Amino acid sequence: MDQKVRYEIEFPINSSPQLLYQYISTPSGLAEWFADDVNSRGEFFTFIWDDTEEKARLASKKSGEKVKFRWVDDKNKDTEYFFELHILEDELTKDVSLLVIDFAEKNEIPEASQLWENQISDLKHLIGSV
Repeated sequence: MDQKVRYEIEFPINSSPQLLYQYISTPSGLAEWFADDVNSRGEFFTFIWDDTEEKARLASKKSGEKVKFRWVDDKNKDTEYFFELHILEDELTKDVSLLVIDFAEKNEIPEASQLWENQISDLKHLIGSV
C-alpha cells in the first residue's frame, strides 16, 4: 500500500461558525451529513457507512473553530492518519469557510476530494447554505 499524503480543501459555507461547529463536532451533527450513523463513547467516535465501521479518537477540538479526529486501529491505538475540520472566518467580510484536512493515497486524492465535495454539499443543504 502506498503512503498516504496530506491534502487540504476549502469550502465556502454560508453559516455562522457556531451553527457549523454543531454539525462538525457532535455525533448527531456528523450523522446528518458525514456518515450514515455516528456513535461516541467517551473520546472515541465510530463512523458507520453501509456495512463499514471506522473508529477515530477526538484528538482535539477548539469550540467554534475546529475538530480533529485521529483514526485508530482495532486496539484503539492511534494511527498516523487523521482528518480535521477547521472553521475559518474572514475578519473583514465575515465570510465563513470550512477547511478539510485529510489523507489519501496520491492517486486517490481526486476521488477522495470528490467524496468530500459530496458530503459538504449535503452539509450545505442541511444548514440552508446553498
